[in-house]
Amino acid sequence: MVTIAACQRLQRSWFAAVSSATGGRTFTTHGSDWVWLPARRELILLFPQEISPAGIRPALAEGVRLGAQSVGAWLGGGVKGSQLTGLGFSPGWQPWWMAAPVEEPSAYDAAGISLSTEVPEYGGPLAQELRVVRSQPRQAWHAEARLDGSVVGAGYSFYPSGVSGLKGLGGIFNMEVLPEYQRRGLGTALLSRLSAAAAASGAEHLALNATPQGYELYAKRGFELIGRGQTYWLRLT
Repeated sequence: MVTIAACQRLQRSWFAAVSSATGGRTFTTHGSDWVWLPARRELILLFPQEISPAGIRPALAEGVRLGAQSVGAWLGGGVKGSQLTGLGFSPGWQPWWMAAPVEEPSAYDAAGISLSTEVPEYGGPLAQELRVVRSQPRQAWHAEARLDGSVVGAGYSFYPSGVSGLKGLGGIFNMEVLPEYQRRGLGTALLSRLSAAAAASGAEHLALNATPQGYELYAKRGFELIGRGQTYWLRLT
């Protein structure tokens, strides 16, 4: 059974992999764990057991030094974010944690979807974050959907090895289809291709965090809702 704690551990591992691939780093301040994502100029607080102003304030100072444009906090459902609002944070979107046996989403037709390590159209953060599939080719995969020669959808799957508590659990991340190309089966095909890549490396289950808009697609492709989290955000610039 996939737990919310495992989903959080998987999200933490994904952020760490992207951070490492793009020249970022992870660090701890008074028991609060952080990841610096330079491609997006974001500093993220990762699933604290409690909110500690003593752990937040020095990290905010470090974020300013690094040139962060925003600071995010990913929290479990049982952690109160009231102290974050007192520090200037505002409530953000709510992750809906979902999980499925890998064979369910991977069973659908993935025709027209290819795995890629280079996407000429990508620039800025998208191009930088694509380095994660080149730096960890056996653990991270990027898939793209093209129509008329243009990228109209993409996403990542990730199956970290050697992470305690994640044996058999992979994840789907940053999956998106442009609005004008939705409801054509591209999301299902992307999900299938990405799931199959993780399955080939040993993943037995997949987890993801869905928006309410994405819930319908994932629920129809074998994913079940197992819990909800919370995010808070602070703009620095």
